[in-house]
Formats: sequence, C-alpha cells, structure tokens
Amino acid sequence: MSEQFKALVINKTEDQFSVGVKKLSLNELPSANVLIKVAYSSVNYKDGLASIPEGKIVSSYPFIPGIDLSGIVVSSEDPRFCEGDKVIATSYEIGVSHFGGFSEYARIPGDLIVPLPENLSLEEAMIFGTAGFTAALSVQRLEDNGLTPEKGKVLVTGASGGVGSIAVAILAKRGYEVVASTGKATEHAFLHSLGAAEVISREQVYNGKIRALDKQLWAGAVDPVGGESLAAVLSKMHYSGSVAVSGLTGGGNVPTSVFPFILRGINLLGIDSVYCPMDVRKTLWNRMATDYKPTVLHSISKEVTLEDLPETLSIILKGQAKGRFIVKL
Repeated sequence: MSEQFKALVINKTEDQFSVGVKKLSLNELPSANVLIKVAYSSVNYKDGLASIPEGKIVSSYPFIPGIDLSGIVVSSEDPRFCEGDKVIATSYEIGVSHFGGFSEYARIPGDLIVPLPENLSLEEAMIFGTAGFTAALSVQRLEDNGLTPEKGKVLVTGASGGVGSIAVAILAKRGYEVVASTGKATEHAFLHSLGAAEVISREQVYNGKIRALDKQLWAGAVDPVGGESLAAVLSKMHYSGSVAVSGLTGGGNVPTSVFPFILRGINLLGIDSVYCPMDVRKTLWNRMATDYKPTVLHSISKEVTLEDLPETLSIILKGQAKGRFIVKL
C-alpha cells in the first residue's frame, strides 16, 4: 500500500480560498474503522457547493469533498467488512463533515457502508451515486403511493441533470410514459435516448403564472427543482397523483395553496437521500442493481479525473451539467 496518495483538497483561511489536487499520507485521513481504496466517486450539486467559500456545506478546513464513493476495502476493524470487499458509501456526513470520496483512499465508519450488490459494478454504482439513489428513491416512493404505468404520464423536471436523467431512464424501463422537462433545447435527443416519450420546455411546466388548480396533465412527477415550478406542477396533477420532491435548484419557496391537496387529493412526497435509513438504503441499492437498473445507464455518464474536478464542479454550479460526471481514481 502506498503511504502517499492524491486527493482534491479545499482550504479556507481568513484571506484565501483554494481548491486543488494534493498529495497526502494515510495518517492525515480522519479516524474510522474501514479503510477503502477508492475506485470511483461522482459529482453532485452539493459537491459544487462544497467547492466555493460561500457554499455553507463544509464547516472546517482543510477538507476533502465528495459525498459518494465506491471501492475496495483495504483493512477493516468492523467485522461486517473484510479486506477485498467491494463497497459503496454515500451521503450521511461523507463529504460534508467527514472527508469524502475525491481521494484515492478514504476512511469511512462501517455504519455508513453498503456492500456492493451483485450485478452492479463499482463504476455503475457511481453513475448512480447520490443523484441516482435519489431518483430511485423518488420512483419507489411514487410506486408505494400507487403510481403505475396505467395511471398516466409521469413528469420529470430538471430532466437533463443528474437526478432527472436517471429518473427518466428508470421510469422508462418500468414502462411509464415519461414527459421530460428541461431548459436546455440542445438535450432533447439525449432525453429521448433515455426513454422519454415527450420532451417539453421548462416554460411549459411553469410560464410565470400559477393557478390554484390547472388542467390535469400528469399522474406522477419526479421534481428535483422545487420553487415556483413545483407549485405549478402540483396544480396540474391528476386526482390522487403524487409528486416526489428532492431539490431546490428553483428555490425553497413554494407558493402553492391547499387546493391541490384538499380538492384533488394530491400527495407531496419529500425525498431525503442523506439520512435515509440503512435498511431502506440496502434494499434500494439491490433494486438499482436489478429492476431499477436502466440498460442505458452507461450513456448517462462522463468520466473525469481529480485534476478535472475544479472545472467540473463549476459546470455543476452553473447548471450546465448533462447526466452524471463520475471520477475515476
């Protein structure tokens, strides 16, 4: 085992903020009972926020960001994991208050680790990553609330992003008629290739006006956008339809009324992938390796290196990302 390894390190002092690849030693990693040789990580919006001084994600510096990782156990003091085991670790405090996955090695508490399911490679696990887990959790919650392909069309907002693109692919695989909404006119062909039956502009979802109740268009929706757009989506759901909301790129304020809920029985489902219980997490990862695994999964991702990360994180923050970026370590 090499005593030195590379990692993306962010640092903040009174007068300077830096983001760059540095060489570290294993004794500079935080203490935890499982040491992992990281194979892949992935890039999420929260990682972008961690990479800027005003992001309000990281509380202490210097720090290694990256809320996702997959890799192979090097050593373990946790009896559940042995040398050579392939594992996944995402969310919780990883990449926020505990050194994360943008590193060739990581020490992670065993309680935060999921064994890699059969039929899923370390690379595929990170094409999913937190964004894909969020998409899969959104679909599962919608189906738990009665959504089936026979109920009608399903909307996905922010469809060209990480959560949205994987949600489109999972829903299409499961036989749904998917309506993908995007603000990027250049990505229509990409979304059709993932299985979207129809691609619409974000203005067709929210044109600046919100009615308490609008024409009923969709039986379900996956919404990583939030904000005023979510209020418009709620007003256009079928009777007893459900919306799974997981993000706030459109803002945290949702100017809706009680009418969609008390006159149409709409369900607003909050999706939390960060502190999702471990039993639910393991079950869902196994579904992501089987019935939730799209055949087009590899077409959703682009591979980058540690050295590419500063530019990639900037792309994420500007809302210019298409699909998923995975980091090969």
